[in-house]
Amino acid sequence: MPSPVSADRPAAQPPGRGSVEALITQARRLKGDVDAVRRDARSDGTDPEERWQRALYDLAAHQLDDLDAHLAQLRDGPAPAPAEPGGPSAGAPAGRTVPAGAPSGSLLSRVGSAEWNLLTDEATWSGELYQILGLDPARPALTLDELPSLVVEEDRPTLTAMVTDCLVDAKPIDGEFRVVRPDTSVRTVHMMGEPVLGADGGTTSMWAVLRDVSELRRSQRTVRETRDSLHHHRRQEQTEHRIAAELQEAVLPPWRGSLRLPHQGPAALDLAAHRLPAATPTLIGADWYDALELSDGQTLLTVGDLTGQGVAVASGMAMLLGAVRGMALAGTEPGHLLTLLNRLLDTTVQPALGSAVCCRYQPEDRTLVWAQAGHPAPLLYRDGTGHPLDAPDGVLLGASSGAVYGQSVVPLHPGDLLLLHTDGLMSGHSRTTAVNRLLGLAPRFGAARTAQDCVRTIVEEFGGAGREDDACVLVAKVTA
Repeated sequence: MPSPVSADRPAAQPPGRGSVEALITQARRLKGDVDAVRRDARSDGTDPEERWQRALYDLAAHQLDDLDAHLAQLRDGPAPAPAEPGGPSAGAPAGRTVPAGAPSGSLLSRVGSAEWNLLTDEATWSGELYQILGLDPARPALTLDELPSLVVEEDRPTLTAMVTDCLVDAKPIDGEFRVVRPDTSVRTVHMMGEPVLGADGGTTSMWAVLRDVSELRRSQRTVRETRDSLHHHRRQEQTEHRIAAELQEAVLPPWRGSLRLPHQGPAALDLAAHRLPAATPTLIGADWYDALELSDGQTLLTVGDLTGQGVAVASGMAMLLGAVRGMALAGTEPGHLLTLLNRLLDTTVQPALGSAVCCRYQPEDRTLVWAQAGHPAPLLYRDGTGHPLDAPDGVLLGASSGAVYGQSVVPLHPGDLLLLHTDGLMSGHSRTTAVNRLLGLAPRFGAARTAQDCVRTIVEEFGGAGREDDACVLVAKVTA
């Protein structure tokens, strides 16, 4: 369509057919690879990052489809001009039949061309341009003065400015506008063109290639929207993680290192505890530990956790730990305490499952009274060996609204060591495996001078594991 002489350079010679075929082969091979990756990346659409990735795959595939179509047009040459009513195809190359028109919405129907002769005020359009604009090819092509009638009103100044700059200042056209087709559908058209100069250097015509980029822009818009959704989701996750971490830090005991309870008197407990975070720092669980001197001189020991991660679970943990502290200070025995805690969890707005161990240590006779709710039993180490305590009855918190929890009484001796822990120490292993590894540390615990030394040993053994969840350990050593 363009004249051999353009505004600033001679027309480029068409590439050889073989080189274009090679480009088409490469484009189609790449398109096949993208399709294969896209199929492998199927998801249920609930994850924002997966939605964004899917939108990018779709956009890449769409652009490769367009590249394939453009290369095919480059190989085949311009399409014949639309036929006059009752006559042969105007301007059709010899020996080439006029296609009936590409299907609506097909790749080849999305690129058309036009030339406007300024000397005769005539316009020549390709058949594809008629399809893009939704016009009858039997109608005369619109002149430059008539073309704005198809354009959305707010986009008309854009088209007018591009055409004026091209005709007056010889600037190339490169811009987009929206057109309203006769069926009232709106399409986005990208127009590129140049003025064509005559022998005297004056502008004689203007040619342009118009491309329907509606689907491309829709794909790009989807990518932007899914990207924005992903960014919002990540910001929300970061905020929730920060709140959950701050809440967990505020609720867990403020003491670090070693602690002696009761503070006064013989037969006290030498205490140390540690929280081992999950391997993924964004996951904040709801594991807790606590040691608290009670008003009657006894000591509360407890560990536990709620299922799940996040702010809601961390706030639930804060509620349960607060309830445990309050009921223990009021003198509630461990078994009845867990019974009431189960009722409390059953009445929350967001039901959850949890496990816990609750102990009261009586220093006057070195007796431990304890109960459990679906939780690993405390481990008792004595004389270089260890074993789990025999567990009283107790189901998971939140599993049964009418559950009643039993309790057991265990006499302790000077030098005994108690280890309370949550389930997350060894991800992917059974509870028995974790207990056996902990029991295997008995010789090292026997050689340790303080509870803090025992905690350091546990961190050395389990701190590097790829845990999927938080874990807590609480060590209590009975002093002489």
